[in-house]
Amino acid sequence: MSVGRKNHTATLLNNGMVLITGGEVNDIHGTTILASAELYNPATGTFTVTGSMNGAREWHTATLLGDGTVLIAGGGNNSASWVASAEIYNPTTGTFTVTGNLGTARTQHTAIMLNNGMTLIAGGANNTGVLASAELYNVGTRTFASTGGLRNARSYHKATLLNNGKVLIAGGSTNFSALASAELYDPAAGSFTLTGSMKSSRVLHSAALHYEVRGCFSWNLLE
Repeated sequence: MSVGRKNHTATLLNNGMVLITGGEVNDIHGTTILASAELYNPATGTFTVTGSMNGAREWHTATLLGDGTVLIAGGGNNSASWVASAEIYNPTTGTFTVTGNLGTARTQHTAIMLNNGMTLIAGGANNTGVLASAELYNVGTRTFASTGGLRNARSYHKATLLNNGKVLIAGGSTNFSALASAELYDPAAGSFTLTGSMKSSRVLHSAALHYEVRGCFSWNLLE
């Protein structure tokens, strides 16, 4: 990449390129939160700089929307500042434009596009502590609106869209303790309900939806 970075995002675009945004770089001058972005081209195996975000941020989310643009939401711009701002990356123009603000500033949250085109933003943390609140981004109006809250406040968790259209929220951290609990978000009801807990508490983990291939081999949803 053009610069070393951590706590950034990487999003696969519809054109096959990968968008890398923000993050943090540490060098002899200290810590710098980045607004820069770049694109990875798998055909050439190279990175090129693209337009920068309107605000520097790390621990934010980047979500590919139905129209091919990318929603950048929340994050932190230094060790004691959390942001509610959001912006949209347009792959056609290579630029970021400001969109409506989150209702609550948050970092270390999750963001996932639902089957109805809305984007669910859940949990995270800010200066008030770990959050249970959640909100929906409407790509048509470019605005955020509150939805039902998580049953357990959590950050550094994972969100996975299931085949039935619900979202599995699993693990994470609250008050410096890792969680084993999990819950389901139902877009039709706009609410979260608890589901079975994981066998182990975990934070900063991964979760992926896998599919069964009959007569060959199968996978399950992994913790």
